[in-house]
Amino acid sequence: MTAVIAIANHKGGVAKTTTCLSLGGALTEQGFQVLVVDLDPQAHLTLSLGFRPEEMRHTVAEVLLEQQSIVAVSRETQVAGLDLVPASGELVILDKALYGRPGYEFRLREALARMSPLYDFILMDCPPSFGTITLNALTAAHLLVIPVQCEYYAWHSLRSMLELVTLIREKTNPILRYRLLVTMFDVRSRVHRLVLEQVHRVFSSAVFRTIIQVDARIRESPAHGLPVVYYAPKTRAAMQYRALAEEVVATLSSARPPVASPPQVHPVEQPVEA
Repeated sequence: MTAVIAIANHKGGVAKTTTCLSLGGALTEQGFQVLVVDLDPQAHLTLSLGFRPEEMRHTVAEVLLEQQSIVAVSRETQVAGLDLVPASGELVILDKALYGRPGYEFRLREALARMSPLYDFILMDCPPSFGTITLNALTAAHLLVIPVQCEYYAWHSLRSMLELVTLIREKTNPILRYRLLVTMFDVRSRVHRLVLEQVHRVFSSAVFRTIIQVDARIRESPAHGLPVVYYAPKTRAAMQYRALAEEVVATLSSARPPVASPPQVHPVEQPVEA
């Protein structure tokens, strides 16, 4: 069965697109067939794989509007085994176009179900907001990966994400699981170290063991249209995303049901800057 993974956080700038791109690349390295779906109107994932959003004749918007199949809009990338469903700015107007239509929240799940024979993994890069697009993604997903920076303000967006997980489980997808991924971690920062301790204390096994540290090569790889594991395969970032891919495979292989409800996230004392 194809494993469907949504990568989402209400807070922007937490490495959602980077994680979708790099995790997808790491999974193809392991021999899996991977489809990445760009659901963000900014279309950064599309750009990161060497495509110009404004030149895309067909995009994921047409899939959500049931005008095209995913097969019809998907594109091969430079990486063998890694395909893309591109996005463009037209996704901005999709909330109004979709909302209220019968079964609109299940459209992406139904479209992705037809792709099961073709891919081992489908990764979705979600917009930093909650609307019909994110609702469709979380309704379709088996696993939600929430990238989290070790910063004080990250706790506020994390609280709203966990409330969203509870809502989705109640309304459209009772089997949704989630894991937190610590990204952009700076080992030299006392703030990052303190918040990391808090994350592990509150969430325990819901946090990936792999931590993605700050690495300039991650920022460079999109300019070359490649995941970091292909652009700079011997770097720390590449090794960390390979480790994450192994954890993801292990997580989805386990048969444990989702926890009944996510833990409550309370504001922490604002740490002193390092």
